[in-house]
Amino acid sequence: MSRAAVARFARDLAALADPDTHLLVAVSGGPDSVALLLLAHAALGERCSAATVDHGLRFESADEATWVADLCAARGICHAILTAPLPDRAGRTANLSARARELRYGLLEAQADAIGADYIATAHHADDQVETLIMRLNRGAGVAGLAGVRATSGRIVRPLLGWRHAQLVALVAAHGIDPVDDPSNVSDRFDRARLRKNLAAIDWLDTDHIAASAAALGDADDAIGWMVDRLAAKLCHRDTAGIVLDVPGDLPFELRRRLVERCVHDIDAMTSSRGSAVAAAVRTLESGRPAMLGTVLAHPARMGETGTQWRFSLAPPRRSA
Repeated sequence: MSRAAVARFARDLAALADPDTHLLVAVSGGPDSVALLLLAHAALGERCSAATVDHGLRFESADEATWVADLCAARGICHAILTAPLPDRAGRTANLSARARELRYGLLEAQADAIGADYIATAHHADDQVETLIMRLNRGAGVAGLAGVRATSGRIVRPLLGWRHAQLVALVAAHGIDPVDDPSNVSDRFDRARLRKNLAAIDWLDTDHIAASAAALGDADDAIGWMVDRLAAKLCHRDTAGIVLDVPGDLPFELRRRLVERCVHDIDAMTSSRGSAVAAAVRTLESGRPAMLGTVLAHPARMGETGTQWRFSLAPPRRSA
């Protein structure tokens, strides 16, 4: 491991986590996560632990998890294989990938608690960021979606967002390691794999500049969130029936949308709506008509020249036939 690579990684990690952190590295066995493991162990030593989540979705997954365990054992790295049943499908958007992601992060959080790790590191890199932005742009995402993969999210840190996939592959190869080859990464069944193949043929994309744009959008999203927190304290009022939102007539649409999203979540935290659904509900409320988001009913309570009030409450239960 070159000193320059370790020093670079240490700087990237220090920008996201405390210098003396105990880091739990999520390792699937692919080249990106193996590179993350090697870098973290070189930089942190015994303060680096690892875990592999076996989702049980492929026949080979158990052997791949064992391969990672052997790799860690050979280097004196504490490692655990984590497995549990997939969460039940809940809602139209809870597809297999979403359920696997929920399981993965839940198990990693529990393992971090068990071993006293401060942060959990995942191996998202600059090429992942480009793919994520293009996929979300193609789906009509707003500012929050176009912020891409965030460098931090709770206890999750992603210190490789400034690294290219090719750099990580080369680092693993230099150690004589033949990483796991997950066929889903090249399968045309998956949108990201198809996009990855197409991007490989484009040589004019500047990954660094795209990552910088994602970071700028992330800053913008944080700024909007900061404003929404302060507006919610001023404009949202809870009473015995639910929540009333005072809506000034000149309040920008994005702030209206986020305040509605906040009110809906405060009424029923289990209600999960896509941004487009919330936007449609805001348009409906602006027209003076009631709107439904999951189990939450929203309706205009008062109209006026300078603004309106929107009331949010649990919808009454449906009558059985």
